[in-house]
Amino acid sequence: MRARRGLLGAAAAALLGARLGGAAAPSPAAAPGAAAAPGPAAAGSTGAPRPILVLNSLDADVSLIDPRSYRTIRRIPTGKEPHHLYLTPDEKSVIVANAAGNSLTFIDPVSGEVQRTLRDIVDPYHLRFSPDMKWFVTAANRLNHVDVYRWLPGEPMPLALVRRIPAARTPSHLAIDSRSTTVHVSLQDSDEITAIELATQQRGYTARVGRMPADVFLAPDDRLLFVALTGDRFVEAWDVSGGWKTAPRLAGRIATGDGAHAFRARGDRRHLFVSNRVANTISLLDMQTLSVVAEYPAPGGPDCMELLADGRTLLVTSRWARKLTFIDTEARKVVRQVDVGRSPHGVWTLDHAPRL
Repeated sequence: MRARRGLLGAAAAALLGARLGGAAAPSPAAAPGAAAAPGPAAAGSTGAPRPILVLNSLDADVSLIDPRSYRTIRRIPTGKEPHHLYLTPDEKSVIVANAAGNSLTFIDPVSGEVQRTLRDIVDPYHLRFSPDMKWFVTAANRLNHVDVYRWLPGEPMPLALVRRIPAARTPSHLAIDSRSTTVHVSLQDSDEITAIELATQQRGYTARVGRMPADVFLAPDDRLLFVALTGDRFVEAWDVSGGWKTAPRLAGRIATGDGAHAFRARGDRRHLFVSNRVANTISLLDMQTLSVVAEYPAPGGPDCMELLADGRTLLVTSRWARKLTFIDTEARKVVRQVDVGRSPHGVWTLDHAPRL
């Protein structure tokens, strides 16, 4: 979500300023002879671990981080306001969506080299592929629409716009069901969620939710849609099993922390991390019991997350502190922070744990 309309940014800055004094101090790579923290060195099955990518939204670039030295290899220029990123179906490119730049930057996930840039992609804030790899969807956070594209691999222009669908105020995040039939969309400034059928690009249900819905996550069985309320301290669980036309039912409301914002699955098909941006914490949710089962410190305004292949090391972009934070989820503590650019948002690596 963009540093939005003064509401969250001002509140978070004030609260974080008071709290960061007690946060773990930034730490560079471990000193020679020190015990190695769990993390990327154990990740990857092809030898050397692949780099970590962090999107610096206000610098219009990507920090490419070496997971062995924990140092930035280089900064990769993109378009303006890169916020989110996603892997192509063939796993040969990571697509960085440059919202204010109206473009997509394709980056090699192993070498970090820029492969190409697609222009005239209007306000791509959030992005998703359907599981069947037929559809590519973007949310125009600033311009209030959702774009549905056909994915045409191998073509000079691999995206063909099928329909631009007007949406209420500030479409934010997307989740697509496992059958590739429905995309669920959060409408941040309308306090709503809505559904679109991919085959027909028709709008389905619209439901009122809590304040400032941001990220959305579908449980592996497609029954519950989890909605993070950045304007509050809750995650709501909505039963969407009735399909894209049927009004969903509120199944639960889970207190996590102020500024509940982004999700990352634990990889065991049951647990879900949520970053609480204002509370400076990460909560671990049980998707079956709809309860919080663990909590971790996450200083600096935690935003997007990535879980490494070791299943233990959680990477979190600290939005207000210009850091990438490493959390040991077994020890439940911050083990290091790495300097990145301004307003770091998306984070990703090819050496990751399962996403369900």
